[in-house]
Amino acid sequence: MTARPITPTRFLPSSLSGARRPLGMALAAVAWATLTLTQPARAQSLQELFEAARQYDATFLAAQAQFEADKARAEQARAGVLPNVGLSAGASWTRTDSSVAALDRTTNSQNVGVSASHPLWRPANRLALEQAEKSLDIAQARLLSAEQDLIVRTAQAYFDVLAAEDNLAFVKAQKAAVSEQLAAARRNFEVGTATITDTREAQARFDLVTAQEIAAENDLRVKKLALDQLVGRRDTQPWRLAEGAALPAITPDGVDAWIGRAEAEHPQLRQARTALEIAQLEARKAQAAQGPTLDAVAQYQIARGPGQGTIPGYVRNHNATVGVQFNLPLYTGGAVQNRIAEALALEDRARADLDAAQRGIAQATRAAFFGVVSGMSQVKALEAAEASSQSALEANQLGYQVGVRINIDVLNAQSQLFQTKADLARARYSVLVGNLRLKQASGVLAADDLQPINALLKP
Repeated sequence: MTARPITPTRFLPSSLSGARRPLGMALAAVAWATLTLTQPARAQSLQELFEAARQYDATFLAAQAQFEADKARAEQARAGVLPNVGLSAGASWTRTDSSVAALDRTTNSQNVGVSASHPLWRPANRLALEQAEKSLDIAQARLLSAEQDLIVRTAQAYFDVLAAEDNLAFVKAQKAAVSEQLAAARRNFEVGTATITDTREAQARFDLVTAQEIAAENDLRVKKLALDQLVGRRDTQPWRLAEGAALPAITPDGVDAWIGRAEAEHPQLRQARTALEIAQLEARKAQAAQGPTLDAVAQYQIARGPGQGTIPGYVRNHNATVGVQFNLPLYTGGAVQNRIAEALALEDRARADLDAAQRGIAQATRAAFFGVVSGMSQVKALEAAEASSQSALEANQLGYQVGVRINIDVLNAQSQLFQTKADLARARYSVLVGNLRLKQASGVLAADDLQPINALLKP
């Protein structure tokens, strides 16, 4: 596998002197090699793992199946405006026992017919067809929302693994540095230049970082299992963020522009607007139930049965009818009027749901936007803090060597440096995921939005 862009020396203080520097670097290198050698031979990009998730994630596959079901349901409404044709057939046998012996007999009859009807005037059926077509728009918006959710879940799981790997590497490097400090404290105690307190403090910090290492290893294991389950693969190994990669800027850089995009394109708003239109059509359909309906009907039938009266034997008849059928409800016991009242109330509810969706999406978009802005500012602050922590560690090490600092000062400075490095790594990943969440909040997230992030990753 290609070597990782992050090297063990990145985690070690640059001012380690004399015999300390080779020992610390060697320990960190061993720790890093232990981590990297356990990884699978081939790493996967974010784009590759997302495509795998599209084929495996049960939630997304269920959304696709629901979309196909919604399409079939929409087509069912078309039957209300198309002709209906039916075929019927029947056969019967009759046994007659009469007090007049001459009338005793067994007869049979058969019939076969074709009937058809076509709606000439049924406004409710036309409105139902419009509703079905709009419900298909809702189904498409739901599927788009499911895809956007999958994009964010995949990216989050992907960078969770990277963050856990970084955290483990930082802890291992810190353990190597603390181990070196513990060895130095023991040497100084043996030659009488330090007290036992320095040794005990270093030992306590070493024990603490060992516990942190165990927790970090378990956290990485859990995060990798979550990613494996999402994409349907075993031992996934994400590409890493390239060293010094510049985080993408927010485009556009104004929150109002993002809210405007959300109002125009957000799938949930599309669903809410379409639901209001469907509710309005439902009110019109309920009102149309008060009016007349007119259908064209036709029937052709062939029947064979016994003759009647003086007609002996069996008779075959061919009957053909064509006509129109008119129907007008005069009294329905209040069912139609109450159905209208219900539809109007549901229309008001759909309008309120649309208002709530607009407000909620605007608020979520603002929160996502300012979250990304805050995250980018946090990255810059942590980069400065990293440099400051590095300088503080070097100063404490120098002070410890000349006797103006004690061992615990060096240990605290080391912990602060490695914690800052871990926080910085997590903040960078959070900004990348936050950009995706911002696009999701505004409803414009698409699979192509993974490509710029994927370009920042290296195998």
